[in-house]
Amino acid sequence: MSVGRIVVVGAGLAGLRTAEELRRAGYPGELVLLGEESHPPYDRPPLSKEVVRGEVDDVTLKPAEFFAEQQIDLRLGTRAVGLDTAAREVALADGSTLSYDDLVIATGLTPRRIPGLAELDGVHVLRTLEDSRGLRAELTEGRTALVVGAGFIGCELAASMRKSGLEVILVEPQPTPLASVLGEQVGALVARLHKDEGVDLRTGTGLSALVGEQRVTGAVLGDGSEVRADLVVVGIGSNPVTGWLADSGIELAAPADGGGVLADEAGRTSDPHVWAAGDVAAWRHPEGRQRRVEHWSNAGEQAQTLAHALVGGDRPVVPAQVPYFWSDQYDVKIQALGEPSAHDTVHIVRDDGRKFVAYYERDGHLVAVVGGGLAGAVMKMRAKIAGRVPIGEVLAAAGV
Repeated sequence: MSVGRIVVVGAGLAGLRTAEELRRAGYPGELVLLGEESHPPYDRPPLSKEVVRGEVDDVTLKPAEFFAEQQIDLRLGTRAVGLDTAAREVALADGSTLSYDDLVIATGLTPRRIPGLAELDGVHVLRTLEDSRGLRAELTEGRTALVVGAGFIGCELAASMRKSGLEVILVEPQPTPLASVLGEQVGALVARLHKDEGVDLRTGTGLSALVGEQRVTGAVLGDGSEVRADLVVVGIGSNPVTGWLADSGIELAAPADGGGVLADEAGRTSDPHVWAAGDVAAWRHPEGRQRRVEHWSNAGEQAQTLAHALVGGDRPVVPAQVPYFWSDQYDVKIQALGEPSAHDTVHIVRDDGRKFVAYYERDGHLVAVVGGGLAGAVMKMRAKIAGRVPIGEVLAAAGV
């Protein structure tokens, strides 16, 4: 085990878990955790739900004592702007540099913007705690909110805004919400959920222009219609934060492939002293593809694997065979086990008009299960997904 200084760039979940796992794996050297924001590491999933609704404000992941006890040098308000792999130095926004023996990139994502939109007050994106608090200040009952993009963030925000008493218009260029992730059949069930809650859902269209002088008052949609809006939230996905790696020599995935830092199955990048984890990292997976996985549970699993590989631990760490992610919308928790694809054959095995369970078939086998409001029916399928049980067998067991 080499002992020196490990610098972790990015103090989100993946960065924090990496620092935590390095200490747990027995790394005794200097450990620096750089965070661009002024807040200590916090949990992001509540930002579109409990935080924006004002039900919770403190989502800090670890108390200050943790960093002192673990001898983790947490440096907040510190942004990396460049990387010199030959000198093993990180350039910081204040003009200083920080040397390292090994570096972990955990810089996460930044929200995509719609180019050419007028810059008006009342237009938001959601990524940080400050973003959520700023949006929360505008959630006044009776106002009309336009949410652009019906992915997970857009759907969760639409649900939170309805719960807060706002009228909500949700627009999505695809045929249904979450179509690219869960497919159109399950997307239609999510659409039904939002419509039942009073959301004005408009699919097959997007946002063309904003209306207003200093503050937004409305928008023109892609189909030419104009809607009134007291506030607008753009949730059209995110890009990995890799701009600061320009000229570093670190190999990146092509934007068409999702972007991100290319890494092997343990997080090693093209440089032997640079690693990557979390949403920014495109790890090599068992099937040979390099891809990013933007799920909460994935950050912790990667951190554990990376930490043991970095310190040369002899305990093998096997990533979870069955990925898991979830989304809370209204009173329905949408859960997914496995890796559903919009190209899979989908079998709806339960549907009571609000709650549902769907099996995903690929090459004749069960590869994923997605459910809404039926946690037990989803979670019990983990072993069958891991074992790639023939779809006929699981459908017969479900009485379909």
